[in-house]
Amino acid sequence: MKIKKISKKIITLLAAIILYSFAIVLTIHSQLGASPWDVFHLGVVNHSSLTLGQVSQLTGLVIIIAGIFLGEIPGFGSLMNMYFIGYFVDIIRKYQLVPYVDQLWQQFLMLILGIYLIGWATYFYLGVGMGSGPRDSLMVGLIKKFNASVWLIRAIIEGTALVIGYLLGGLVGIGTIIMTFFIGFAIQHVFKIMKKSPADIQHTTLLDIYNILKEKPFKKEIEKEKG
Repeated sequence: MKIKKISKKIITLLAAIILYSFAIVLTIHSQLGASPWDVFHLGVVNHSSLTLGQVSQLTGLVIIIAGIFLGEIPGFGSLMNMYFIGYFVDIIRKYQLVPYVDQLWQQFLMLILGIYLIGWATYFYLGVGMGSGPRDSLMVGLIKKFNASVWLIRAIIEGTALVIGYLLGGLVGIGTIIMTFFIGFAIQHVFKIMKKSPADIQHTTLLDIYNILKEKPFKKEIEKEKG
């Protein structure tokens, strides 16, 4: 794997993470109810001094560990997703880069746009093959284990997060119910358009990267590009 190829993948990954962060804030600022995972995150925020982004980061870490038990070894992208989505969500909200809207049609437009962007962002950061995001590692691991559809597995995962978040006092609305069932559909739709399946993507794990860095040809390539 060449340095330029890795650099291109990292840039694509970072762009997808930023897109995902904007999508999350769009759904929250629609004021129709937070997404299932954000209902959970906001519920935890209600019982702690952490920001929404920080709760997202800690949740991601726990889910990465769960994914490992399902055979999904994290990659560099998994760690970037875990940290930077929470980071960018806090930045976007702090500087009010996504406005709140009052009219119902505008709120639904923001919600639908956010859901669809989540589908595309998921496709792009999974597509670079540098590791699934924490929540998607769990999704992919369960898809492989039970040979079930993206839609079904995503709905079960997010339905569970929703129930726990609701019990913790997270914000629930009509938008929450819509996202519980349609985020998985949006992801599946995007992969269908691109004629790919998340279960077929071969990811480069942290162990793979370590082995690549130890290879002599890779070290020679670095010296050549520096020269």
